[in-house]
Amino acid sequence: MDIKEKALKMHEKWNGKLEITAKAKVNSREDLSIAYTPGVAEPCKAIHEDPEKAYLYTIKRNAVAVVSDGSAVLGLGNIGPEAAMPVMEGKAVLFKEFAGIDAIPICLDTQETDEIIKTVSYLAPTFGGINLEDISAPRCFEIENALKEKLDIPVFHDDQHGTAIVVLAGIINALRLIKKEKSDLKVVVNGAGSAGIAISKLLQFYGINDLILCDRDGILSGDKNINWAQKEILQSTNPRGVEGGLKEALKGADIFIGVSAANIVSKAMVQNMNEDAILFAMANPVPEIMPDAAKEAGARIVGTGRSDFPNQVNNVLAFPGIFKGALEARTQITDEMKVAAAEAIASMVSADQLHEDCILPQPFEKGIADEVAKAIVQCAYQGK
Repeated sequence: MDIKEKALKMHEKWNGKLEITAKAKVNSREDLSIAYTPGVAEPCKAIHEDPEKAYLYTIKRNAVAVVSDGSAVLGLGNIGPEAAMPVMEGKAVLFKEFAGIDAIPICLDTQETDEIIKTVSYLAPTFGGINLEDISAPRCFEIENALKEKLDIPVFHDDQHGTAIVVLAGIINALRLIKKEKSDLKVVVNGAGSAGIAISKLLQFYGINDLILCDRDGILSGDKNINWAQKEILQSTNPRGVEGGLKEALKGADIFIGVSAANIVSKAMVQNMNEDAILFAMANPVPEIMPDAAKEAGARIVGTGRSDFPNQVNNVLAFPGIFKGALEARTQITDEMKVAAAEAIASMVSADQLHEDCILPQPFEKGIADEVAKAIVQCAYQGK
């Protein structure tokens, strides 16, 4: 039985990966009176007088909505809300297992931007945070920005920022090995969707200024048919005015970051990169270049999105701890917090552990979410 067959079998057995378990036990008339009527009226009245007490008396303080419209699911594309549910359930399981957060999958039967914003706003009183998931670009940018302005709870699109944070963590540790300064780096990001744009923005915020963003047609430029989010990031990328495709972009580059398609980077392209080249080839299931091919071509450090190769760039290193910290601090998640989270993840790899095939911690290492949460909280309090 291969992994695909086993996955179907187990999902049928689980019949959903989540269940609701009651903390309040109702084994007597008194239990019933306290958990429900008449006793439940007391916290209701207290919250009515002071809505902040919802964090004290309800699940709100530890509850996150995992919201998707099914328009950009994993590598599957626009498969709709019902088909997106297994992914959202899985995300909720990871929230619980890695950070103890109660997450509820919510798949919406609309892909209208305004309708999603309106619906999530209506749902917000129940939750302490909103995790947007698998919503296609550029709508995902509009939806996140609008909800962050509208709501007083943290809103986070993990496809964008979770990926960007773990990539930055990997770069921080890679630079410890290759002894290059971030201000001297030439970086190429291939894939100008939600993840690619978010990675580019975070790396620029971190202090990497020479960055070229490519899409399937080559180096991003104003001459092409691009959306508003791509036009916006175009203003701060490609400072040397390089023209052409990915081949031209990679000539003399220090870092390649791929969130795009399989087998689009050749050995010759890697050979034209600078010495001690770093490649994060994160297309799934087949990366932009296989790690052995990249190493044979001269790359020093290679990461992928897969668990069967070294240096897996996995969002689970970031989002559980980010939400754990954001729920505690009751704050929106800023760029400063993203950098702090990346530094916390990087710090989980000790000097003794650090080498070319170990620049990121393993997801099951204990304490990652706690360290990331601590970094978020400290950053939030420093900003107040």
